[in-house]
Amino acid sequence: MVEPVGNHYVVARPVYSEKLFDEEHEKLHRYHKTFWDHLKLYFRCSPERVKKIALGLFPVASWLPAYHFKEWILSDIVSGINTGLVSVLQGLAFALLVNVPPGYGLYAAFFSVLVYFIFGTSRHISVGPFPVLSLMVGGAVVRLVPDDFTVNGTLVNISKIDEERVIVAASVTFLAGILQLLMGILQFGFVVIYLSQSLISGFTTAAAIHVVISQLKFMFQLTVPGFNKPFGIIYTLESVFSQITKTNIADLVTSLIVLLIVFVVKELNDRYKAKLPTPIPIELLVTVLAALISYFAKFEEKFNVAVVGKLEEGFQAPVAPDISVFQRCIGDSISIAIVGFAVGFSVAKVYSIKHDYPLDGNQELIAFGLGNIVGGSFKGFASSTSLSRSGVQESTGGKTQIAGIISAVIVLIVIVAIGFLLEPLQKSVLASLALGNLKGMLMQFKEIGILWKKDKYDCAIWVVTFLAALFLGLDIGLAAAVAFQLLTVVIRSQIPSCTVLANVGRSDIYKNRKDYTDIYEPEGVKIFRCSSPIFFANVEFFKEKLITAVGFNPLRVLRKRNKALRKIRKMLKKGELQVTSKGLICMANHTPESDEELDNNRIEELDQPTDLTDLPIHIDWSTDLPPTISVPRVDIHSIVLDFSAVSFLDVSAMRVLQKILKEFVRIDIDIYIVGTHEGFLDKLERSAFFDEEIKPSMFFLTIHDAVLHILLKKDIASSPKLKLTEEKGSNNHCIISTSRGLRSREHKIPTETKF
Repeated sequence: MVEPVGNHYVVARPVYSEKLFDEEHEKLHRYHKTFWDHLKLYFRCSPERVKKIALGLFPVASWLPAYHFKEWILSDIVSGINTGLVSVLQGLAFALLVNVPPGYGLYAAFFSVLVYFIFGTSRHISVGPFPVLSLMVGGAVVRLVPDDFTVNGTLVNISKIDEERVIVAASVTFLAGILQLLMGILQFGFVVIYLSQSLISGFTTAAAIHVVISQLKFMFQLTVPGFNKPFGIIYTLESVFSQITKTNIADLVTSLIVLLIVFVVKELNDRYKAKLPTPIPIELLVTVLAALISYFAKFEEKFNVAVVGKLEEGFQAPVAPDISVFQRCIGDSISIAIVGFAVGFSVAKVYSIKHDYPLDGNQELIAFGLGNIVGGSFKGFASSTSLSRSGVQESTGGKTQIAGIISAVIVLIVIVAIGFLLEPLQKSVLASLALGNLKGMLMQFKEIGILWKKDKYDCAIWVVTFLAALFLGLDIGLAAAVAFQLLTVVIRSQIPSCTVLANVGRSDIYKNRKDYTDIYEPEGVKIFRCSSPIFFANVEFFKEKLITAVGFNPLRVLRKRNKALRKIRKMLKKGELQVTSKGLICMANHTPESDEELDNNRIEELDQPTDLTDLPIHIDWSTDLPPTISVPRVDIHSIVLDFSAVSFLDVSAMRVLQKILKEFVRIDIDIYIVGTHEGFLDKLERSAFFDEEIKPSMFFLTIHDAVLHILLKKDIASSPKLKLTEEKGSNNHCIISTSRGLRSREHKIPTETKF
């Protein structure tokens, strides 16, 4: 019963062990579903289930009929036009990262949007090319089709190289789409949980650096081969700086001017976004202006600048992927599939929380997978979602994926009708536009300092991920980063936080004894907490910390006592010891025996419980023993293990724990385990954990229950005098008065302690 008294509460109840509590309060028998029950439930068929599956597979069927046409259509059209213009430019720019002709970036920006409109669950993200994925696809493309690509020992011309690279990019994308689709069907949407925010941030920052380095050859117009291998970024920089004297000044100047304009205007957009009705479409303005200047000033003829060139009108026929590429790029495709989904889902989650609607991770995998399969079939490359493009779609008023369809229409118009207007555009301008969208990623360097203050492990994950992805490449770097992240989890759980607790404020609250001054510890009692699951990898660490906390090794004490008993028996037999009312008295000089002689080839007997049945006197190990007998002194009589933070205990840890508990029990130390989660005792019983020495009665509900039980159990000579008194004027508030039972940090003896 709980009675409120002001801002206090008074609880009157018995001291409960787990066994006593279960006896007094009847537990309900709950049926736990088996694997077959879940399987039957999953495959059951009903009209409601069929409808739910259909709406889940085709989310458009659920939100499109509820579309508020009058309220939303104008906003979606405005948003779609703005997003479509950005999609065109980013498609052309990111195609350079893939090392394919710019026009193929438009296919990636078109087909993925159509597929996501039908199968996607986010209403606000803009699906299409993403610089990190484009760079990852480009790495595989350059590795399989290098600049000096040969067939039968003969160098292939540029157009043939471009054709081969388009096929490779499409095949890698197709395979990544298949992997995403399979993961979605097999309900592997949870895989994103293994990519923490720190890892994604470090990875995308490293990818941004890769993008910057990869665009240098377009800004300087240099012939730089691709180095898709560990430390490839160093080789790329070496190649760039070794040819720096061959820089095309016109391309370099154009790139710097465009970069400056884009950065300044984007900064103005960010600073005055509350006052601007819509962000200034600087990419569109710069593109139009640069194309006009390049066309009328004849930059290509006068300065030999590299331009976009001819963009084929219309769509090409779909092609089958190259199976041989599958075999050589399986690792790249896995990385692309996971990173594409992780980034896309992360962005979608931000907007789903902001606008309060649900997301389905498995359906997102299916949507991205089908988008990449269709895009790869039409010679596009991998798509996910661009942070900046999604920001444009949401900030300009986009309500649903209708805005995505409008943006796809804009891309379609460019593909089939007005693509020729972009032919005189310099590639260096596209490179600058690609870099201009990396500001957000590059600013993530600030997270290092923030993470260092918040969590050292997360900071280490960020730094290691960044360095691994930067120097080992994006594919190997991602694998190394995930491995390191999992290693940090192992380290955290393998080296758990173990603390000794004490009573704080003379109440039922127990905290780390090092953190408070007003603490009280029961005489002869140690309260030990482990804040982690206990399993095979950390059980030895748990054992070492427990031994350190109590101040002695129970097995060593047990062996010493058994050796002492052997010595006592021998001395009694020889008459060297005499039993008196004051205890054992040494009657003669005893010749010291070595440990080997005492062991007598029966070392296993030293680990057994001490047997005092054949001795004429009960030996109190805490009193003075004969001078020739030395046994470590043990000043505690009870240990309380707080398992409230121990979520599970595996079989290996169970065996070690059982051995540890027996070692303490055999030296007459009472063990109490408190705060175990539901089902913990049932698991121990099924595992035959209990025997004559380890019993269920050692389990208590709370630390305070165990401590009160210990205090009540001890007699007057060895523990505090306990008496229940009624405090005057406190509504029958029961208090426990103690003497000598609790010691404070200041070593003052309290006269009364309230629990």
